[in-house]
Amino acid sequence: MEIEEEHEQSLITRTKEPPKIHRLEESVVNRIAAGEVIQRPVSAVKELVENSLDASSTSINVVVKDGGLKLIQVSDDGHDLPILCERHTTSKLSVFEDLQSIKSMGFRGEALASMTYVAHVTVTTITNGQLHGYRVSYKDGVMESEPKPCAAVEGTQMTIENLFYNMTARRKTLQNSADDYAKIVDLICRFGVHHTNVSFSCRKHGATRADVHTVATPSRLDAIRSIYGVSVARDLMEVTASDDDQSGSVFKMHGYISNSNYSTKKITMVLFINDRLVDCTSLKRAIEVVYAATLPKASKPFIYMSIVLPPEHVDINIHPTKREVSLLNQETIIEKIQMTVESNLRNTNSARTFHTQTAEPSQSVPLSSSKEANDRSPSASKQENVPVHKMVRTDITDPVGRMHAYLQDAPLSQHERKSGLNTIRSAVRHRRNPRESADLTSVQQLLSEVDNNCHSGLLDIVKQSTYVGMADNVLALLQHNTRLYLVNVVNLSKELMYQQVLRRFAHFNAIQLSETAPLSELMMIALKEEDRESKADDVMKQNIAEMNVELLKQKIEMLQDYFGILIDQRGNLSRLPVILDQYTPNMDHLPEFVLSLGNDVDWEDEQNCMQSISASLANFYALHPPLLPNPSGEGRQFYKNRTRTGNGEENVNDPRESEDNLDLELISEAETAWAQREWSIQHVLFPSLRLFLKPPKLMATNGTFVQVASLEKLYKIFERC
Repeated sequence: MEIEEEHEQSLITRTKEPPKIHRLEESVVNRIAAGEVIQRPVSAVKELVENSLDASSTSINVVVKDGGLKLIQVSDDGHDLPILCERHTTSKLSVFEDLQSIKSMGFRGEALASMTYVAHVTVTTITNGQLHGYRVSYKDGVMESEPKPCAAVEGTQMTIENLFYNMTARRKTLQNSADDYAKIVDLICRFGVHHTNVSFSCRKHGATRADVHTVATPSRLDAIRSIYGVSVARDLMEVTASDDDQSGSVFKMHGYISNSNYSTKKITMVLFINDRLVDCTSLKRAIEVVYAATLPKASKPFIYMSIVLPPEHVDINIHPTKREVSLLNQETIIEKIQMTVESNLRNTNSARTFHTQTAEPSQSVPLSSSKEANDRSPSASKQENVPVHKMVRTDITDPVGRMHAYLQDAPLSQHERKSGLNTIRSAVRHRRNPRESADLTSVQQLLSEVDNNCHSGLLDIVKQSTYVGMADNVLALLQHNTRLYLVNVVNLSKELMYQQVLRRFAHFNAIQLSETAPLSELMMIALKEEDRESKADDVMKQNIAEMNVELLKQKIEMLQDYFGILIDQRGNLSRLPVILDQYTPNMDHLPEFVLSLGNDVDWEDEQNCMQSISASLANFYALHPPLLPNPSGEGRQFYKNRTRTGNGEENVNDPRESEDNLDLELISEAETAWAQREWSIQHVLFPSLRLFLKPPKLMATNGTFVQVASLEKLYKIFERC
């Protein structure tokens, strides 16, 4: 019985009639078609702008709200009202054959008819000579009512509101208004580059300033410059290609492509075929292949191309939005354009230019340098064809260290902003009003030795180098042309101070000590520091100190008149000379300096005396590392509070020695000292080196200057990477 019932059921199923195919309602059909043509707000803007261009508009203004979902308003100079938004209404076609040779970009009726099925469309228009305009609303491809008179400006204004109001799923996928607005702005930029005879503007609803604004210009390069910026336009070169082979490809191409100096992370390709903005994936890939062999990895070019072909060679009806077209002999055309691009790139790839911003007149370098930079004409710089491996990427007029530009976020203090200006003012005063040195033959001979012993190559490095930053506690990095040097800051500062003492001989400004310093106490500190390991008698040290103090008391007048060192009759030091403006020496080295005046100076011979005192001052004023270890490196271990065992020995393995067990007050003092030294090196020492230092020949061999990199030697290696 069960088998028979199953058999009967199967017979019933077989005899059941198939489902009937129903004709969809016209409104449903039109809504489906509208969804294909108007895929997102930018599609609607593209259709409206192209139709405005077809209407010979000279000014097109676009206003967008919420990425185009709430409002799209396009104002132009055209006018078509009565059957404007009905399907299959156009002034461009009469028969199907006209489609094969059409030169316009769109069918205003088709585009707006599609929008009326997915949005609320309102058109306002007025023609020249009329006293008032007319406004009409459309729905589902037909006018909702007869046009009504209204006040209007000359031209046509199309308003699309509540786009996709009846397509919930589509509207939910387009909630990122910022992304859609960016696409619209990019679209208007592309139209502005090609249609140079039309002014475009695009802004958000309620905004007073347009995000894109172009004016009509006869030069396409000027249009690119105003839209995409100078950085793009300066690296473009013009390209042209054509072919008149009637049996093969017939086309004309004109455009601008970026040269090998231009590089960005995203390709920009603006392609117009017969004045229609389109995409061509095959052409884009072919050009990318050419640039891939020229630009560094992950860098992309800028491309603008306008291709003109016979209208019958272009099929514009293969995509609902007219975004893509099909060309006759497409492979041949792409191949010839690719060869043209490759040829132009090959001719410009022999050298690359690295553009730098023009530096303002610096506060820490001679004012003449900025004047000379301004005197260089653009034409002169274009004529200099400098090989890429000899390009210099930095500007010596920039006083700020390159590494500090990235590491320091805090604004400069008032003192830091003024110090550079004070330094240059002092240097100018010193140069314009040189006070004559004391009439001592010995000093003149020492200055002559400095001049005669100057190394010309090192002098050029010092004057034309860029300060990069400190490499460690003693060495700094300098860039000179295409070479990188490590320089010993202590040696450089010591030599600079020595030369400055000779130049300012007998004409020093004064540094007044806040409290007088007894020479005997300073010398005892220095003697104890020298004999820390030995167990010399303190009485002997005291006798040495007293002898040196008495010696210096006898030289009070000379030290004050010639070197600006003031010592009173009781043996107290109260004043020191200013050797370098805006710089005060580290007083931790004062005991060592005082002791050297007593022990190291040859007081019998005049020239040796002047030379040894100058050398002692130079060693004291040199930018030595602070006595406290640098807390930012391994020296931080020095600041841990050590604990001791029961027998008085240090417990180096005490687990309490952590970051919490540090002498924070001492660390703060050390950080201040190291920061002050580094600031003085960058803002005082190196600007002064450029102005005053004459490097001796010994510095070329004693390790003061060490070359660590050369672009000429490394360039080939970098090119392979």
